Amino acid sequence: MKIGAYQFAVSVDMKKNLEVIKAAVRSAEDQGIEFLLFPECALTGYPPRDLPSSSDADFSFVESACAELKALSCETEVAFLVGSIAKEEGKIYNRAFGFFPGEKIFSYSKRALWGWDRDNFSEGNDPGIISYKGFKIGVRICFEIRFPEYFRELYKEQTDFDCVLFYDRSDVEDPGRYSMLKGHIQTRAVENVCTFLTSNTTAPYQTAPTAVFGRSGQVIAECTCGEEGFVSYELTKCEYDFGERGRKEISDRLTM
Repeated sequence: MKIGAYQFAVSVDMKKNLEVIKAAVRSAEDQGIEFLLFPECALTGYPPRDLPSSSDADFSFVESACAELKALSCETEVAFLVGSIAKEEGKIYNRAFGFFPGEKIFSYSKRALWGWDRDNFSEGNDPGIISYKGFKIGVRICFEIRFPEYFRELYKEQTDFDCVLFYDRSDVEDPGRYSMLKGHIQTRAVENVCTFLTSNTTAPYQTAPTAVFGRSGQVIAECTCGEEGFVSYELTKCEYDFGERGRKEISDRLTM
């Protein structure tokens, strides 16, 4: 399955964000990408960076946009994950919506809440796992990359690849933070012996990568930092190499 991620400058302008997302999905269709990842809060913007608070989001717009994106997934036969603010039963969540052709809308709500997240969102309780075209996919959001426990949950479920939606940016250039977060992703990939796909916002200064990482943490493909665009990779199921088999065997003993 050809997987991909798209990075762009997420903003407070939800209509503009939606148009960028729709155009990227259509471009992904042209490129043969079957599964596409967008950043955290890609549809709505992230509070308080882009809008004052989560309660300022236009939830009626989110609802109509989700219906439109669901139809687009069926039309293009491209599956994709989009970050958004969501409201359900009076609570507001930092959520990844998944649009899969012919399926119900998938959702995963962020659980690792601290700082601005804790100020604006309720904690989710979704497992964050979905199956598509024979692949089991794990989903996590931004700050959760700091905690191996969230990803060991996915390891126990034997996911084939894991997605991380980021909204991690700075007002000044910060290559040290970019390198640190890239290292976190590589470590999670090594620990889980699993391919990782990530996507992040680009402006003003991007501090986490949009990239594909292999099961041993190697960078397979990476977007140019700060530039809008795609990264893609033809993912196939293949045998583990010698080192991967060793990590699997010992991890199975420790976690299963």
